[in-house]
Amino acid sequence: MGTHRVSVHVAAPPDRVFGLWIDLDRMKDWVGGVTRVSDVTGPVAQAGTTYTVWFGPMASRTEVLEADPPRFLRTRFGSRVLAGESSARFEAEGDGTRIEQEFRTRGLISGIMGRVFATGSYHGTFQGELNTFARLAEAEHASPNGREQPPAAPG
Repeated sequence: MGTHRVSVHVAAPPDRVFGLWIDLDRMKDWVGGVTRVSDVTGPVAQAGTTYTVWFGPMASRTEVLEADPPRFLRTRFGSRVLAGESSARFEAEGDGTRIEQEFRTRGLISGIMGRVFATGSYHGTFQGELNTFARLAEAEHASPNGREQPPAAPG
């Protein structure tokens, strides 16, 4: 089993950050390769809820194992490529929120793929996706209607 930890500061309050984190319709905006989420059985911030995350034709079944909104969420996920558990802690820090995320992979293939996804900070890595999430949450927090605004047309 491999363990990988990443963190980021987000210039937005914990309740807004957590709210975006559990918005499954928005997951594809920051998790590389996600095309959709289906089969949601209940509130994402409630233990026992399950859902399926799709990466094209590949499905990853996810179960919420523990939830303490807006401070903590732990899930179990699994696909042919990557399986294990993920936890995310959201703590007030300065002008915003510190997110501490931990991935624990299980199995040989997942261990190898987890190591690949844990290396570097480009978009497809754990840190890269967390950085993308932080930018999205900050942009939405700064916008008047709470959603990220499209870039202004060149003038």
